[in-house]
Amino acid sequence: MSEINATAEIFYAALKSLPKVQQDAALVRIAEDKSLARDLLDRATISSRRRERSRPFREYLARKHRAK
Repeated sequence: MSEINATAEIFYAALKSLPKVQQDAALVRIAEDKSLARDLLDRATISSRRRERSRPFREYLARKHRAK
């Protein structure tokens, strides 16, 4: 396990060990920080879409242009 993953695991374990009320308070603080909230949303999106097949960038642009 890398040092980064080990550190992340420590923070995750600490959060999970808190009572639910304190977990919620910590998550609210993260959500209120626009930069952290945006990063969290990006990571969640990447994780949920990880199994989707990729497509060429030009195809994405063509579909985006047609949608306008």
